[in-house]
Amino acid sequence: MLTGSERPDSGDIWIGETRLEGDEATLTRRAAELGVRAVYQELSLVEGLTVAENLCLGQWPRRNGMIDYLQMAQDAQRCLQALGVDVSPEQLVSTLSPAQKQLVEIARVMKGEPRVVILDEPTSSLASAEVELVISAVKKMSALGVAVIYVSHRMEEIRRIASCATVMRDGQVAGDVMLENTSTHHIVSLMLGRDHVDIAPVAPQEIVDQAVLEVRALRHKPKLEDISFTLRRGEVLGIAGLLGAGRSELLKAIVGLETYEQGEIVINGEKITRPDYGDMLKRGIGYTPENRKEAGIIPWLGVDENTVLTNRQKISANGVLQWSTIRRLTEEVMQRMTVKAASSETPIGTLSGGNQQKVVIGRWVYAASQILLLDEPTRGVDIEAKQQIYRIVRELAAEGKSVVFISSEVEELPLVCDRILLLQHGTFSQEFHSPVNVDELMSAILSVH
Repeated sequence: MLTGSERPDSGDIWIGETRLEGDEATLTRRAAELGVRAVYQELSLVEGLTVAENLCLGQWPRRNGMIDYLQMAQDAQRCLQALGVDVSPEQLVSTLSPAQKQLVEIARVMKGEPRVVILDEPTSSLASAEVELVISAVKKMSALGVAVIYVSHRMEEIRRIASCATVMRDGQVAGDVMLENTSTHHIVSLMLGRDHVDIAPVAPQEIVDQAVLEVRALRHKPKLEDISFTLRRGEVLGIAGLLGAGRSELLKAIVGLETYEQGEIVINGEKITRPDYGDMLKRGIGYTPENRKEAGIIPWLGVDENTVLTNRQKISANGVLQWSTIRRLTEEVMQRMTVKAASSETPIGTLSGGNQQKVVIGRWVYAASQILLLDEPTRGVDIEAKQQIYRIVRELAAEGKSVVFISSEVEELPLVCDRILLLQHGTFSQEFHSPVNVDELMSAILSVH
């Protein structure tokens, strides 16, 4: 609504002394004219263009009727330097890291000399070291006189860049707080609508010594050199490492989405030489991708259709879908996964990130998968949804299911994992058993051998 993409049902939006108004065709343009810009969670850069071309998209400088590429590069360089972004204007966006893409997106909105910039979860897909680059850019925007609305669930980031915060819950303002004299515990309680109780790290568990998944000497260049590990029945195994260490590539190789050059995978004692995705699903492996928006959901379909994608046999008879069965099974999954939606037919793309993610995980609960490979399952979800996902994962483990859990948020791994493997330089360098000390784990991740 602030950018004019949607009209409010009631109330007014004022930018300075000017009321934001107009019809559906002109409202977005009017908000832009008043200096409102936004950077959304899903970036809108054109991967096949250069940084300079993206920064000047639709506003290319011209000379004698032709695009002036020299002027474009100079304009882009000035814009990047103003925010301290160390990227060449001539570099293709497709070659940038996630943090660099985020910074280029921010630089693009700054090029229009905005009065207000809205950043929606700008660090949700970034590693800790890369977060510093975004925070630095935000501080520079503020120093240039730009008003910044920073949407985030990460309390430590908010405290570093803001003096006050507005807490929203279920579409309403739950409270306005001054950060200097408000505890994080109180803020989280406002977000949840109840008193917040910290989750304790996983206590040592008696894990059944029954291997359900073994990976032996797997090589998948350029990131994985010699990967071997065993996942046991009822175990939650965490994989830690820096962004780009190859964690996602490992899960894709196991489930058959990427090919590897060497090694073997064993499922319940049976060797799999060359995994095929469809075959691995039939063998009881469920996989949630790192980017649910791109690879985990079909946004225009309902929660029901997204839930039953993995097993049509349960909900069809003589080749005909049984919609009453689909809705009943979906509602059972929604209840177990605590999915908030108007109905099972609600388009999944309209749900919050947390509810979308719970549907993606619930898909494998519906399919009765015995091994779950979860790649960044709490990325871009709120605190309450995170806690619900932790609970769901531990419940699945208690039922005898086995889980591989990847997360870039180091502090959450000890809260859900029985064991954590550290991926460095293409292989597992260290192993941690619960209870795991977060500081020791973080120190190991950042160490260079």
